[in-house]
Amino acid sequence: MLLYDVIRKGAEEYPQDSAILFRDQAITYGELARRVQCAARGMMARGIGRGDRVAILLPNCPEFTVAYYAATAIGAIAVPANPLLKAPELVHIWGDAGARMAVTFPHCLAVAAEARKSLPELATLVATDPVEGADLTFAELEGLGSPEPLPADACAETDPAVFIYTSGTTGKPKGAVLSHKNLISNCRQFLQVLFFERTDNLLCVLPLFHSFAGTVCQNAALLSGCRFTIVELFQPARIMDAVAQHGVTLFPGVPAMYAALTQYASDRAEDFRTVRYCISGGAPMPVAVMRLFEERFNVVVLEGDGPTECSPATAVNPPDGPRKPGTIGPAIPGVEMRIFDDNDREVPRGVVGEIVVRGDNIMLGYHNQPEATAEAMTSGWYHTGDLGTMDEDGYFTIVDRKKDMLLVGGINVYPREVEEVLYANPAIADAAVIGTPDPLRGDLVTAVVVLKPEAVLSEREIVGWCRSQLANYKVPRKVIIRDQLPRSDTGKILKRLLRKELELGREA
Repeated sequence: MLLYDVIRKGAEEYPQDSAILFRDQAITYGELARRVQCAARGMMARGIGRGDRVAILLPNCPEFTVAYYAATAIGAIAVPANPLLKAPELVHIWGDAGARMAVTFPHCLAVAAEARKSLPELATLVATDPVEGADLTFAELEGLGSPEPLPADACAETDPAVFIYTSGTTGKPKGAVLSHKNLISNCRQFLQVLFFERTDNLLCVLPLFHSFAGTVCQNAALLSGCRFTIVELFQPARIMDAVAQHGVTLFPGVPAMYAALTQYASDRAEDFRTVRYCISGGAPMPVAVMRLFEERFNVVVLEGDGPTECSPATAVNPPDGPRKPGTIGPAIPGVEMRIFDDNDREVPRGVVGEIVVRGDNIMLGYHNQPEATAEAMTSGWYHTGDLGTMDEDGYFTIVDRKKDMLLVGGINVYPREVEEVLYANPAIADAAVIGTPDPLRGDLVTAVVVLKPEAVLSEREIVGWCRSQLANYKVPRKVIIRDQLPRSDTGKILKRLLRKELELGREA
């Protein structure tokens, strides 16, 4: 099955049913198919074909879904990215992917146009609305095509469908290559546990460029024939209004969202009366936050997990079985999970090791990164980089992250990427980026820096330097200037010691 088959199925079986609700305007399955088909043929008219890359730099909006399915329907590859990224970050991602077309919106056009100057392969820049600098609007792109159904054999299910850029400790993001089979399989695996009814209405406030929302909020919802209601920005009051107004029945979110709702909307429990259950992922859910949310809103939170490379769902607490707060649940059907030691040998139940996964949902590899692919896929298993345990019932608990990365509101932040920006400042001699606990965001990006002799630079100036080159969520929220960083005998910065010092409230 191809991703386009999801759109074709909806148009054939329930064309008048709502697929997407956006700003109180419903888009039916029939209308969605028409727009996808027009946009796909419009892309073809602009020279996009099988294997070409189409970058998507959009907030949550219907054009994201249309562009995503239009590109994959003709065998091209969708490359979604965070619209908060700056030009240097886009140059890396779009350049590595080889993007030939980018779809964005007016607010991001200046950044996209700046990145385009360094990307000769990027031939077409499409904007959702008329704006100077774009080659055409999205409506004009759709107008280049026709609404007739597309050929069913534009590509194979094993062909790449989406590149999602992610990383561990290697600095710059790598493109996880997900095939049609990976994504469809993961939807089917996930839906065997969390079954979506045709009558369900799922709230999509998670960013669609993220694998969690791409699979759960978009692909799984459309495959099920239900509706997803798009909210562009997370604001507690706005979320509560949307849930109550539209009769939302499913709410996927990250722990920071549940903490914020508990704190800022605790007197609106009645608004959640239509919600069957909530789904949490993207970061570990503190048990205290889960319990308080459930008590106040009288709805169950089902915690799960999965990295981008796994399309991404791997495990979740089942709604009709034992639920164990603090765990991510058992592996979903069709996904195998184990706990391995450093020699790729399975460890006994309850013993900490690395979580490894295999199944039809596992990525094809990292784009242009054969060595990184081989390292991640040793012994035929994808190595997640998460340290965890499995209990006697097969429930997994994540206890730490082997990868040196932070989770800020459920989105990965890679310390080395931030450190490279810090090191590029002529006044900075040494730098380390670590995460410190934050009750709402998960990790607080913290930079500890050493200035060069006689250099003068304030914490505010360091933040400003980072803000000019990094997306806001990557920018350090806390900067500490000190005389030196603790290092091992081999010269490695001892981040563990830094964290301990900060936890103890020391300043050095």
